[in-house]
Amino acid sequence: MSAWLAALHFAWPWMLAAWPLPWLVRALLPAVRPHGAAMRMPAAAHVEEMIQHTGVRARATGAWPWLPLLAWTLLCVAAARPQGLGPPSIPPATGRGMMLAVDLSGSMQEPDMTLGGSQVDRLTAAKAVLADFLDRRAGDRVGLIVFGDRAFVLAPLTADLQAVRDQLDVGVVGLAGQSTALGDAVALAVKRLRELPTHERVLVLLTDGVNTSGVIEPPKAAELARDAGVRIYTVAIGGGDQQTLFGITLPSMGEDDVDEATLQRIADVTGGRFYRARDTDALARIYGEIDRLEPVAAKGRAIRPRIEHAWQWLAAALAVLAAWMVGRFAGRRQ
Repeated sequence: MSAWLAALHFAWPWMLAAWPLPWLVRALLPAVRPHGAAMRMPAAAHVEEMIQHTGVRARATGAWPWLPLLAWTLLCVAAARPQGLGPPSIPPATGRGMMLAVDLSGSMQEPDMTLGGSQVDRLTAAKAVLADFLDRRAGDRVGLIVFGDRAFVLAPLTADLQAVRDQLDVGVVGLAGQSTALGDAVALAVKRLRELPTHERVLVLLTDGVNTSGVIEPPKAAELARDAGVRIYTVAIGGGDQQTLFGITLPSMGEDDVDEATLQRIADVTGGRFYRARDTDALARIYGEIDRLEPVAAKGRAIRPRIEHAWQWLAAALAVLAAWMVGRFAGRRQ
């Protein structure tokens, strides 16, 4: 019992200051004096003698006056909102703050990827793999950047991964222009990730070309990312097989369009990794490896919720008041 009382915490402790209020009111208000002579009963002396003989007065005025005091004390405690600590619980913790940057330049419509046995363009394959990747990032705050002639934020950092998937679905080739502003995409991601702790800043950048637009050159953007503590995983997509008009599969001639050297340098400078995905299976394996390299924290810090106990003290006060009223009624009957 003593340990339970020691664990109590009052949300409104200042309400306890109301406890001496009845005595202050009694001291400040003038006493009520009866007007005129009191009515005298002929048998008053006999009744007084009988009460003293039976001890009814002692019972009526001896123990019962303490009950209102106890009830008032309980009411003051209830008004102060006593709280106790509940059992500890471990809420899910945020693992990483991750930005996904997806190239929407004109070359992303090249149909040299296979998905479910069908030939699809690079962007369609990337959307399918990224959707699966997002399913495994529960606990992360993820944002989405798309880039072409310029870089734009489609989804800010959020724990609502379904919203990120929805924004990814509406992305189409040419939405941000036909060129590739690779450096601007990196710089924009760094700006958005600065609000997070350093160890949580991650950028996964997917492109199929070289930097042909934008204000910031990729090497400079990589240095900004390194200084801000952002790790960058670069993924070069494309260069697989593509279908001709007659349904004959031929090797793609656009493999050299990807600036692998620049993507490798960006990854090395920031402490990330560079990957090459020539087909959908390779792309899925790459994002699976990134998922393992950047694990989501499994547990957060244990917390103990506060449980309200005011109702128990209020119920006790009402019970005491009820007992006092019953006692007074019984005493008057006697």
